[in-house]
Formats: sequence, C-alpha cells, structure tokens
Amino acid sequence: MNSLELKVPPPIVALLFAVAMWAASRFAPVLAIDSRLRFAIAAAFWLSGFVVSVLGFLAFRRAKTTVNPVQPDKASSIVSAGIYGFTRNPMYVGLTCLLLGWTVYLAVPWTLLGPIVFVLYMTRFQIQPEERVLTAKFGREYGDYKDRVRRWV
Repeated sequence: MNSLELKVPPPIVALLFAVAMWAASRFAPVLAIDSRLRFAIAAAFWLSGFVVSVLGFLAFRRAKTTVNPVQPDKASSIVSAGIYGFTRNPMYVGLTCLLLGWTVYLAVPWTLLGPIVFVLYMTRFQIQPEERVLTAKFGREYGDYKDRVRRWV
C-alpha cells in the first residue's frame, strides 16, 4: 500500500471521491429536504471549504514554499502563521468541506461515507507520509509545531 503514498494530488483524490459519491447517489433515494435549504447549507460548506483552502495556499505562497503536495521534500520552511495556527492541513480541511457540501447537495445520507473515507485516505496516504518527510527535514521545529496544532481541526 505504500505505493499510494504521495502519488495522487489531493484535489484529484477529492474529485474522484465526488464522482464516486455522485454515482452512488443515483442508486439511493434522496432525502425530502427543501431544495433551497439544501443548496444553502451545501453552499455554506463549499464557501468555507474554498476560503480555508485558499488561505492555506496563500500562506504557502507568502512563505515562498512549495504547494506541491506530492513533493513535501521541496518544502523550504514550516508555515505556522495564519490558518496554519489552527490546522496543519487547511487545504485538506477545505477539500473535506467541499465534499461535505456535496453530500448535503446530493441529499443521500450514505454519501457521507465519501468525506469520511476521504479523511481516512488522506491521513494514511498523504498526511502521514508528509509528516515523516517534514520531521526528517525540519526535526524539532516541526515536532513542536505538531505538538501545538492539530492535524485536522
């Protein structure tokens, strides 16, 4: 299973999950929820996910470090300011929020498995390998950051 570590860019993983959720939703009944309410809640998730992801991206850009998630060894610094003071993985939190919004929009309860499995996949095949690389590269500085800030939220 190590062959999946750091191989597929997280936005592609999220897109694959979104497509799978949509396909699976075609075979289950939709909850009877007012479509305007459903869309409003979904949009709130989408907007928050977009904002959190962009804040993470911009923090990396300001720090002039790589935003390429498949090459964490190219990181030039530990970014701990701004959104990174609340979560170590805001871009992944943002993608999860997008998937949660998709779940609400689809209104099929068992599509909630999509974001749940996405978090498990990301933790195992993206975040843990990134953490190993960053620990090896930045040592105690990264260890102290991990002690202060949660992985997800």
